[in-house]
This record gives sequence, C-alpha cells and structure tokens, in this order.
Amino acid sequence: MKIDKKIIKELTDYLNEFNLTEIEYTDKDTKIKVSKLNTTNSNDTVSVAASTEKKTEIIIGTEVKSPIIGTAYHSPEPGAKKFAEVGKKIKKGETIMIVEAMKTMNHVPSTVNGIIKEICVEDGQPVEYGQTIIIVE
Repeated sequence: MKIDKKIIKELTDYLNEFNLTEIEYTDKDTKIKVSKLNTTNSNDTVSVAASTEKKTEIIIGTEVKSPIIGTAYHSPEPGAKKFAEVGKKIKKGETIMIVEAMKTMNHVPSTVNGIIKEICVEDGQPVEYGQTIIIVE
C-alpha cells in the first residue's frame, strides 16, 4: 500500500489551521486518520493511522427504508413485544417498526411479503430518510 504524503500533510495543516484534534479521510478502500496528541511541550505531536479495508456487502432481499427522519422503535412501547424479529414471517402492509418524528408515532409497513433477514437499526436509534431499517428475504 502506498500512502500519499501530500494528503497527510494537508490533513495535518487542517488540524493546525482549524485547531482540530482529529481528522479522517476516506477514499474507496483507503482510510487515513490524523490526530493531534495534547502534550505539555509547545511542540505538537501528530499521530497518523492508515488502513485499507475491503468493503464488500452483499444484500440479498428487499430493503425496507425509513419513510421519514426520526427515531426508530422496535415495539409500540417499552417492554412490549417487538413488531419484527429476525426469522419472523411478515406480510405486506404489516407494521415492522415505528419512526417517531416531532412527537408523532409513524408506523412503518413492510413493502413485501417474506421473512425478516436482518434488522439494520437499534431500538431508539435515529434514522434518516431512505435509510435501510430492515431487510426482508
């Protein structure tokens, strides 16, 4: 792996210019993280970490996406039975999750019939519009 020293220099300059303690740069399968350690000396110490990661994710099934921005909940109330669990058979239109937005509980229906393969968000986790919340096979 060859690391471009110009990128590290630029990131280090950004650290100093904007008084940051850490900055990260990702390009395809290369990730460079530059962080500044607090020291008692007037000299700044900079730490650089670089890694290459192969990001291969194969999704087989239908992604059900959040229709709005909000907070995802797996059950209608704390301690109640979850709407969806991995391996459960669901029908199109059946509620799989609730997304709360502005104190309004919005039921998210399944868009297909099938078996739940993966639940992609944690209970109480913020979700974005169009974010995959569940995968149905």
